[in-house]
Amino acid sequence: MNIFVINTGSSSLKYQLFKMPDEQPVCTGLIERIGTDSSGITHKTYINGEESVVKEKIRLNDHEAGLYEVTRLLTDKKIGVISSLNDIEVVGHRAVHGGETFSSTTFITDEVMDKIKELFSLAPLHNPANYIGIQVAQKVFPGAKQVAVFDTAFHQTMPPKAFRFAIPQSYYIKHHIRAYGFHGTSHKYVAAKAAEYLNNKDAKIITIHLGNGSSMAAIDKGHSVDTTMGLGPVGGLIMGTRSGDIDPSVIFHLLEQMKMTPQEVIDLLNKKSGMIGLTGHSDMRDIHKLANDGDKNAELAFELYAYRIKKYIGAYAAVLNGLDAIVFTAGVGENDTDIRKRVCTNMQYLGIHIDEAKNITPGKGTREINTAGSPVKVLVKPTNEELEIVKQCYELVSKES
Repeated sequence: MNIFVINTGSSSLKYQLFKMPDEQPVCTGLIERIGTDSSGITHKTYINGEESVVKEKIRLNDHEAGLYEVTRLLTDKKIGVISSLNDIEVVGHRAVHGGETFSSTTFITDEVMDKIKELFSLAPLHNPANYIGIQVAQKVFPGAKQVAVFDTAFHQTMPPKAFRFAIPQSYYIKHHIRAYGFHGTSHKYVAAKAAEYLNNKDAKIITIHLGNGSSMAAIDKGHSVDTTMGLGPVGGLIMGTRSGDIDPSVIFHLLEQMKMTPQEVIDLLNKKSGMIGLTGHSDMRDIHKLANDGDKNAELAFELYAYRIKKYIGAYAAVLNGLDAIVFTAGVGENDTDIRKRVCTNMQYLGIHIDEAKNITPGKGTREINTAGSPVKVLVKPTNEELEIVKQCYELVSKES
């Protein structure tokens, strides 16, 4: 079964083609800077163990134009991996916000599209782009089944005590204001792989997804019971440009005393805070250079970043009433040895002991960076959201068959 996975951003589109049940992609790619003169495609194919890369700089006015260029490459006589677009049987879409409506992977219907649109206000940076991606794919692959995998779905197992806010009940009943959580596809994937590694499907695991956007989840027996992001993706951990948790009084002060508009506050907390607000940079590599050169703001930013993660590890160990493993994943979690060291240092009380030599030694797959005999495993596991999406699509379609 050929399943084409799409992850649509506001000006980008990532894609992979899988021939399931083989879980290795035969094609991956990225369309960047859509709508600008510097737009282009990086297209990779994997045939007989060999990787072939095509890079094209081409003006792409919109997502539809970009996806049609991808279909040209997919069916190209020399580098193509399918003979015609009819070979694509399923298109799987990453959809960020599914609200309370979607707790599992679902076939896309007109009703599903309407619901994704309804939720624009809860995920204004993501759901509109996801919606466009689905519309475009329906045009380009009219014969394929379209499937949505929601980032929020994995966290629908959270109990009310974890997802409700202490505000009048009517705001939840009428307006669905509650914590939803995000990065669910990533948390689900790495938690399952960690449980498999531990040979313990009942494991108590804390997953730590650290990228430009970051979140953590408490996982009990494969189910999410709490997570750091809430109604939207601003809360919880300190991120590249997002503030993470902040005293609501700060927002009141910005609005009332500093006369900022609501949109200015939204932009401040989403785009100008976090690491970029503390240091002027959102890329951890740039901030490490500053810290190595003695920049005190950079050093403080790292302390704040790691401290927030530590606090949530403590909180989630209490929620889980025990801990078998913590798992670092995503760009920063997988690659930043210094952040992992900062987080895991002075955590002996919880049974977390990091092995510094293992921490700085590169590796593939699921790997331990804890000391021998450590009560809690400290794991590094590369995430693979596209693979998780395709597996869920394959399972859904196979059930229908």
